[in-house]
Amino acid sequence: MEQNPEGPARVYSLDAGRSSRDVGLPIVGRSSVRRRLVPVVRHALLAGVALLFLLPFYWMVTSALKDNTEIFARPIQWWPRTMRWENFGTAMNYPGFPFLRLLWNSVYYSGTVTVGTVISCAAVGYGFARLRFPGRDFLFILTVATLMIPPIVTFIPTYVIFKNVNLLGTYAPLIIPNCLGNAFFIFLMRQFFKGLPWELSDAAKVDGAGELRIFWQIMLPLVRSALMVVAVFTFLYTWHDFFGPLIYLSDVSQYPLSLGLFAFRAQRTTEWALLMAASTLATAPLVVLFFFTQRYFLGGIAMTGIKG
Repeated sequence: MEQNPEGPARVYSLDAGRSSRDVGLPIVGRSSVRRRLVPVVRHALLAGVALLFLLPFYWMVTSALKDNTEIFARPIQWWPRTMRWENFGTAMNYPGFPFLRLLWNSVYYSGTVTVGTVISCAAVGYGFARLRFPGRDFLFILTVATLMIPPIVTFIPTYVIFKNVNLLGTYAPLIIPNCLGNAFFIFLMRQFFKGLPWELSDAAKVDGAGELRIFWQIMLPLVRSALMVVAVFTFLYTWHDFFGPLIYLSDVSQYPLSLGLFAFRAQRTTEWALLMAASTLATAPLVVLFFFTQRYFLGGIAMTGIKG
């Protein structure tokens, strides 16, 4: 087949007639601009969503510094005209609302449940991940399958059990079941323990360490981030628990803050500024807790997705 000797030359002459600005730079420029705009747009959307979620918290804090007329003023007053810091002191010392007592009840209830849940879930997760015994996999599947059972299904049998042993009106029905493990957290701890090298256990056994010592002194420090995730989630859930204390507790002096705030609102429907002040004080410990534990908490969340 005969080739046209002028064909390549003509093509070359056409390409050569174009400047580098016409050929490559506009495409590179557009892709560079696109690469720069995509992160900006993504971060702008995330910032907008974050501000949207922070809006109720902002309204609660600012309402705690207003009076009732400013809270319901039209148009909306996004910032108080006068900072009423005395609302916090009034809420803490309001007659019939023992704030410090309610705060201690919440700390005791949440702290006890958190410690019991962390220890029990870590121990059971270690057993499913590192110990070999007959029926281990079946028991683990059975444990995870309990996640499909709604808590309301087991509520009545649990209530009857504690009623028969005369423990109603105490914190025992609220603490004891939570100290027996949580299926989701057991699964989480098992995944973390499975990711640890077996050489650590083998070396400790050669040195004469038993399973309890291996678990307590070697394995637990290595899964500190996972323990922090379990602790923070458990503390947050227990701090906000309303249904359990409402059913099992009858003495007002035993109420946690979640139930005490409801009683405060039910008795004084017009004191919205004081209610917002009390709610802000009830939320403050959770904010402080997250700031002190966010490094371990976020690290544990990130590692959860890569554990096999």
